[in-house]
Amino acid sequence: MPMHAWTVASTSFIASAVEMVEALTIVLAVAYTSGWRPALQGTVAALVALGVLVAVGVPILHLVPENWIKVIVGAFLIWFGWGWLKKAILRAAGRKAQRDETAIYTAELQRLKSAQDSRIGVATAFNGVFLEGLEVALIVLAIAGASLTSLRWAVIGATAALVIVVAAGVVLHAPLSKVPENAMKFVVGVMLTSLGVYWLGAGLRVAWPGDEAAILWLAATVLIASLIAVRVLSASAAPARRS
Repeated sequence: MPMHAWTVASTSFIASAVEMVEALTIVLAVAYTSGWRPALQGTVAALVALGVLVAVGVPILHLVPENWIKVIVGAFLIWFGWGWLKKAILRAAGRKAQRDETAIYTAELQRLKSAQDSRIGVATAFNGVFLEGLEVALIVLAIAGASLTSLRWAVIGATAALVIVVAAGVVLHAPLSKVPENAMKFVVGVMLTSLGVYWLGAGLRVAWPGDEAAILWLAATVLIASLIAVRVLSASAAPARRS
């Protein structure tokens, strides 16, 4: 398996796992308060809608010149990756509260119990799965869009994440609050930003030293800069409350 394929598959896996854990929290809350039927109805409807979007998006990629795709995808991954990385840096530095899946699960339970309407449960499950799934779809399409041969590895990574998260949810029947989500977002932020810089440069015909191996030193550079930012910010940060 080529190094680039490992990078694409692992980035897709971790990013997808983070989003799926968040979606699972919402689905479990709906199942507990409204029953599994509304939870599954909303989930299936969201998956169908996402499937349609992906089915439409992939063929469009074939109509765009390859260099344009790399520039567009590179810019998107930088923007998207920096969004995750910025939050992860602030959380690691104590400038932003850590995400607490258990607290979010409890809040959803209270809201759904007060509503006492199965239609709200269906809508909640749909919105949760669709919005989190949309981010997964965008990441997979973006990674695959920069190089169409990457699609298989991006899908493999996302599929593996889906199987593992769903299996864990079925076995535990509880939100995966022990998953080190901020650490995963930190890693994904670094990888997405690095891939974005690489693809943007490739689209602009930059000759990266080491070709695909440039992804590694780009990631190392982004990681070091991020850790320095954490160190600088944490030096003056006030303790953040857990949310």
